[in-house]
Formats: sequence, structure tokens, C-alpha cells
Amino acid sequence: MSGAAARGDRLVGTWLLVICFMIFGMVVGGGHARTIGAGFVIQTWQPFTGIIPPLTHAAWERAFGLYKATAQYRAMQPKMTLVQFQSLYLPMFFDRDWGRLMAVVFLVPLAVFRLGGRISNRLTAWLLVLFGLGAGEATMGWYMTYQGVTGSVLQPSPLYLGPHFVLAMLIFTAMLWTALTLRNPEPAPLPGLARLRGLLSVSIGLIIATIGLGALVAASGALKVYNTFPLMDGHALPPHALALHPLWLNFLANKATVQFDHRVMATVTAIVVVIAAAMGLRAPVGAKARDLFLLLAGLVSLQYILGMSTLVSGMAELGYVHELNAVLLLAACIACRHALRGATAAVPLPAYEMKAAE
Repeated sequence: MSGAAARGDRLVGTWLLVICFMIFGMVVGGGHARTIGAGFVIQTWQPFTGIIPPLTHAAWERAFGLYKATAQYRAMQPKMTLVQFQSLYLPMFFDRDWGRLMAVVFLVPLAVFRLGGRISNRLTAWLLVLFGLGAGEATMGWYMTYQGVTGSVLQPSPLYLGPHFVLAMLIFTAMLWTALTLRNPEPAPLPGLARLRGLLSVSIGLIIATIGLGALVAASGALKVYNTFPLMDGHALPPHALALHPLWLNFLANKATVQFDHRVMATVTAIVVVIAAAMGLRAPVGAKARDLFLLLAGLVSLQYILGMSTLVSGMAELGYVHELNAVLLLAACIACRHALRGATAAVPLPAYEMKAAE
């Protein structure tokens, strides 16, 4: 970054933190809509004009009529009432409106800061790239919904929901990193902590991968097939884990395999993150960074407990809480990694050794 961005700008950084909060809000709204089965209830796509929900009984009946034409309604909801439809429609509608609001909160301050000279050309280009990815994310979300308009698809496909969530987390990661850098542009020198910095980078990648596999579990209904832990009904590897052909299809469509993959990845991720948190708590990183590592340790422990509880109970609602905590865990890990930007491999010699060397 150059110009004002190179020097940092706490106001611009705070604005981007607000965007990060709003991305988390999208996870809250989208996860709730998925949990209650509202993914296909809105059968229109009006990104610029559809900001107001149906206001009259006739308008609600028209919206309900569009949903009645879907395969999901005919197969799963043939006795749904208008009131029940409204209870599904509104959460999905407000999730879409939250996305529209987020676009406004992003673009208007971006223009103001750019005209005021507070954002450099390089930072502007970077933020527009992130906005473009966000627009692609919204389009992908609509395409998932569109699958319910045509054909006989009954639920949003895991093949779209998984990448949809992973892309959101990648945008969230980039936005949070940029916000933290603008608020704290000068990294503190931390000699001897390069290994911990690398471990935190690995941890971020593992958390995002685990989140992606968790999205596959939620979208495919894999939560319901094995509800014992740590074994899967007495098996380390579930029977018929590789029953589908071709082989790669098992990792996307075989419920037993999808759940197994998420269990294994979550366990590996938890171990790595706990090690990173323990190393951070023992390292001379300063009080603020130590608090971040303490938060990281608490969130990863809570996340694993939530995951085990979700599996054993089979409760999608608990899985929703597990999903939200995963985003908080990712944010904490990013903050810890950002605090170690100044880490180096070299450890300074003690004063007496420096004199001896002279």
C-alpha cells in the first residue's frame, strides 16, 4: 500500500471492521435460513428492486404461489400454510436485505474516503477486488436458490453451499487482515517467533478447510447418519465409506464419508490450534497479543466441544451455534497471526555474549 494507506488510518480500518461484523451477520442470517429450511422459499431475484417484502395479502399469495410450484414444496411441504410460509420467507428476505445494506455500507464510505484522499490507488483496487468477490458470492447464493426453481432439487446442493461458505470466509479473512493492518500498520519486532507465526498461518488454512467440510455436513444431511463419538457406531472408518463410484464422489456425496472427513479435519485443526495457542501464551508477545492467544485457546476448546455435542445430539440448531463459533475462532486466529507480523527467526544474543563477540 502507498500514501495514506501505507501510514495506516484507524478510521478506515474501523470501517472495514464494521464490514467484517456485517459479514459475520450474513453468516448468522444465512445459517439461520438454512437451519430452518428457508433456502428455496423466495423464488425471485431482484438485487436492486426487491428491498421491500410483500405488504398485502395478495402479494403474499403471489409469493406463496411461486413457492408452491417448486419440487421442494410438492415433496416436503404440501400442507404448509401461508403463515408458515411467511415464517420462512422473512428470515431469508432479511438475510438478502442485510447483504444489500452491506453493499451500501461498503461502497458509500469507499467513495468518500477515496475522494478525501484517505485511500490510495492500491488499496482502492484491493478493496474493489474484495467487493467483486462479494458480488460473486451473492450470485453464487442466488444460483443455489435457482436450483430450487428448476428441476427436482429438494435442498440447496452441498456442491454449491461448501464453496459458497469457503469463499465468504476467504473474503472475511482478507477484509479482517486489511482492517487490522490499517489500524496497526507498524508490526512490533518479535525475534525468535517465526515458527509460531508459520503455525498460525497453517492454523488459519486448517480452520477454513474445516469450515468448508462442515458446510458439506450441514448441506448434505450428514449430521444424521452417525451420532456417536469418537467412533462412528463402533467403527473408526464407517462402513461403505467408499461405496460410490467414481471414488471422488464419496468425498462430496457420501454422507458417512463427508462426516468422517469433517471429524478428522476438525480433530487435526483443534490439535494444531491448541499447540499454537499454548506456544503463544508461553512466548514474549506482549499483554495484548497474549490476551488474543488466551481467546484463541478458549474458542478452539469451545468449538470442539460444540462439534462433539452436535454429533451426539444430532441437533441442527446446535450445529448452527457451532458454525457461528467457527467464524469467531477464525477471527481470533487471524488476529493472533496479525499480531506476529514482526516475528523473525533470529533470537538476539544476551548482552554478555554480544560483548564477548566484540
